[in-house]
Amino acid sequence: VFTSMGFEVLDGPHVDDDHFNFVALNIPKDHPARDMQDTFYLEDGNLLRTHTSTIQVRGMRRLRPPFKIIGPGKVFRCERVDASHETTFHQLEGMMVDRDIKVAHLIYFMKVLLSRIFGREEEVRLRPGYFPFVEPGFELDIRCLLCRGTGCSVCKQVGWVELLPCGMVHPNVLRAGGIDPTGYSGFAF
Repeated sequence: VFTSMGFEVLDGPHVDDDHFNFVALNIPKDHPARDMQDTFYLEDGNLLRTHTSTIQVRGMRRLRPPFKIIGPGKVFRCERVDASHETTFHQLEGMMVDRDIKVAHLIYFMKVLLSRIFGREEEVRLRPGYFPFVEPGFELDIRCLLCRGTGCSVCKQVGWVELLPCGMVHPNVLRAGGIDPTGYSGFAF
């Protein structure tokens, strides 16, 4: 689906450093994700990547706007395993950077993507969400695919299911990727 929409698929290392995993993504030193309970640190000071956002930073450094990239891959978190948490799982993150990208572009893209995945137009909504690497940041919800919004156990009776975090790429993240935020903007998901 992504390649047919013009996205380039990128990859990155599983073992990374503090700069790519946290600093370049505008994640402050006191952020809980840096604690030992969330991140697997190695004896040499490196770490197992906690998200595939590291691929986006490397992509920004290698590519010049405009570009659309997808970074799928395995990530690692030092978490208690339960029905919704695992220490190793796959994640997919994407980014589009160009001149004058707005939230409307993000919404349109997500609606087109979901219609291609599910074979029909799906209703989405954005709720405010805080993530250091985007500003503004959102949680993107999709109308429950099972009950179509009437309420069921899957959507916890609210008619919506949280799908993914997203937002406009923070200017500090663009700078860390070597991109001038006064000339370019982008969205990430």
